[in-house]
Amino acid sequence: MTAAADLLGDLLRSTSRSFYLSLTILPRPLREPIGLAYLLARAADTVADTRLIARAERLTHLERLRAAYRGEGQDVGAVARACSPQQANHAERQLLERVDEAIGRVRALPSPDRAAVQAVLTTITAGMIFDLERFPGEDAATVTALETLDDLDRYTYLVAGCVGEFWTSLHVAHRRRLAHWNVTEMSGRGVRFGKALQMTNVLRDIPGDIRHGRCYLPARELDTVGLVAADLLEPSKSPRARPLLDHLVATTLAHYDAAWQYTLAIPRREWRMRLACAWPLLIGLATLAALTAVADPLAQATPIKVSRRAVRTILVRSAGAVWSNRALAAQAARWRRRLVGRIGHASF
Repeated sequence: MTAAADLLGDLLRSTSRSFYLSLTILPRPLREPIGLAYLLARAADTVADTRLIARAERLTHLERLRAAYRGEGQDVGAVARACSPQQANHAERQLLERVDEAIGRVRALPSPDRAAVQAVLTTITAGMIFDLERFPGEDAATVTALETLDDLDRYTYLVAGCVGEFWTSLHVAHRRRLAHWNVTEMSGRGVRFGKALQMTNVLRDIPGDIRHGRCYLPARELDTVGLVAADLLEPSKSPRARPLLDHLVATTLAHYDAAWQYTLAIPRREWRMRLACAWPLLIGLATLAALTAVADPLAQATPIKVSRRAVRTILVRSAGAVWSNRALAAQAARWRRRLVGRIGHASF
């Protein structure tokens, strides 16, 4: 087994089950640049989340990784030596220990692919730095909220929306059947694709994020319902946030609509790309549906997740529908109807 195959096999599978599904179905020439970009972004995210290391040191490590990802000479071994011993998860520890190897694989990519990987990693790590600088606390007692909806939109672009641009440029470069695409238009939809998935994570993880000092629900919007970030963990107060949550679910659903326009514009013969896009969208919609089904999502002790059985059902049904826009759109529409019925007009 080659080093690249090993990195993109067991290591990637152990750090992301859901992304691994999409990667393995992609056409082979795309797996290495996209897989390496994911692994290096995940490594940076692991550094950012290593709370046993002081925040200032984590920022220094992230800046070093960011420079290395841009192709500048940096000793990333120092990052691994500082952060890997702090990881309880074996896969994350191994990932940090192999960052230099993954960077070496990026350097060996063809020039256009290398530039695309470096660009998206530069943006993603900027988002992680923004996150660490914006939220100085580490627990609910020191929780800080983003200020505005524009701040939330910027954050979702930095850490996920930019991936839609990256994904689009790589596929257009490698797949001749996409030669007719309007790259600017499709990249815009790709950005919203990434934002849809990240907003789903934001909405699902609100209680856990607040316990770690971060609130992505903007302070200005919380103020309109008489709340501050810390109130979201109070069962007597958190239900007042429901109109804001419904509004954000509606915003997220609009991003999903753009993401489905993106997916259904993929030529049917590019069925691998269609499935790689449809799977996370269907799982994301199922997650949103589960989130809106509970009376108070903010009272959940653990993040809401789609069961493995439900994921398998999604995979099987979408594989059978991948050749038909009507059939694939119908699967998305079923989830959408559930969501719209629960959030109403999402007036806020």
